[in-house]
Amino acid sequence: QVQLVESGGGLVEPGGSLRLSCAASGFTFSRYAMRWYRQAPGKQRELVAGITSAGGSTNYADSMKGRFTISRDNAKSTVYLQMNSLKPEDTAVYYCFTAVRDGASVRLYWGQGTQVTVSS
Repeated sequence: QVQLVESGGGLVEPGGSLRLSCAASGFTFSRYAMRWYRQAPGKQRELVAGITSAGGSTNYADSMKGRFTISRDNAKSTVYLQMNSLKPEDTAVYYCFTAVRDGASVRLYWGQGTQVTVSS
């Protein structure tokens, strides 16, 4: 079955950096785009960044542009999110996401999330 397992979250001071990882299994990773989302307390889940299947194209939410970088290693079936210049408002649970074709339908998959807390 499809599994997405995030890691790398934690507590970091403002201005610091973290790198999140999402290890995927149960599907042909190199065929599918991947995304990172986040959800802060009391707020809706929002898109952070996305990357195409081969990694040739990326997109970011405006507030993350220039600070966050999404990348992937298809040989390791892993997608990454490098986060620099972190701000307290980046505090959230970060989720890995993909949509995988299953016959005529598409199934949506989320990881369990990893907590990122930016605080002094």
